[in-house]
Amino acid sequence: MAWRVLISKIPKSKTLTPKFPSLVSNPKPNLSIFSTPFSTSFLITKTPKKIQEKMLQTRLPTHQTRLGGADPNPHLESILQRDSYFRFLTPSKSFLSTQPEHTLRLDDAGKLYRELGFPGGRKVSRFLQRHPTIFATYRHTDNKMWVGFTEFMEELLLEEKEIMNEMESDRVNKVRKLLMMTKYKRILLSKIHHCRLLFAVPDDFRDRVAKYPEFFRIVMEDDGKRILELVKWDPLLAVSAIEREFLVDEDRVKKMFKFPVKYGKDLGLEDEMKKLNSLNTLPMVSLYSDGWRFDLWSLEAEKYRVGVVHEFLRLTLEKRASIHHIVEFKEEFSLTRQTYQMLKKQPQTFYLAGTEMNWDVFLKDAYDGDGVLIVKDPQVVFNDKLRTYAQMHEGEL
Repeated sequence: MAWRVLISKIPKSKTLTPKFPSLVSNPKPNLSIFSTPFSTSFLITKTPKKIQEKMLQTRLPTHQTRLGGADPNPHLESILQRDSYFRFLTPSKSFLSTQPEHTLRLDDAGKLYRELGFPGGRKVSRFLQRHPTIFATYRHTDNKMWVGFTEFMEELLLEEKEIMNEMESDRVNKVRKLLMMTKYKRILLSKIHHCRLLFAVPDDFRDRVAKYPEFFRIVMEDDGKRILELVKWDPLLAVSAIEREFLVDEDRVKKMFKFPVKYGKDLGLEDEMKKLNSLNTLPMVSLYSDGWRFDLWSLEAEKYRVGVVHEFLRLTLEKRASIHHIVEFKEEFSLTRQTYQMLKKQPQTFYLAGTEMNWDVFLKDAYDGDGVLIVKDPQVVFNDKLRTYAQMHEGEL
């Protein structure tokens, strides 16, 4: 008990200087003024290096990690920035269009921020003020603030409705091709509705399906889910964009994809080498076949999956899609968790933009050098015009 006597003899007014100067600059509560009477070197105080390396390999990429590779395309990257600015315009337009009189009480709009595309915790009125030519707020007879479309926007909606009616047969064929590409020729109606803007499928497509009993059949599952099934196979539609392009320009299509396979040194077998290189560069596995039956990690299976994604993008309005859209059809198209790495190996054809946690894939040959779609669907032309009007202020129309 000698140490208790020692402590009692220390004058209260005397200040002790710690043995380690670092404790002065970084004081911590409840630290003893005496050093530890035994060694603690045997304790493991940090993660071993081998464990750290393993953790880094398995750690998910952060949302800050940018894509684009060593040669980023600023024009395609700017499209994502544009979408970020208008991220709530299309969802709000779509949701308001389904409401009676195209109006919604402002208090309710704040609660429906997910449906309207707003980030949670933000004031809806601030976003509405950004586009005064599209949205208008007014006080109703119930003394509550309501939000609706401007008269100018109502005219634009009628124009868009005409486009949808004129392009209905094209949209029907797109859905038929999607069904023909799937494993069991069926897709949940909710998935098609969730990705409807990607293919310009109208909001009331679920009702329009009844007009085409020769193409579609709706099946009700035991859990209440409605599934859209293909009724009739059409060989004329079962031709991919790759196959059509191959007939026009064989050499260009051969350069679009590359599937390198390791093999031994060339022993002078030139003809055999040419055949091997041809097999490893051209994804001519039919996308409208039972490609899902291939061995999951075989060369044929990878060619099939690359081709499916290519055809999927060809069916979209802007020849691009986000990872969220692709994942929607993961089971139907027999895709794997290595889809990102698979597309990354095809830089001649696909461009990956955005971040590793939220990326888009573009068909490069669908855009010119300025990042503009070479062939524009009427709906794309309308969307461009809508975004132009949405940036205008009152009195600029």
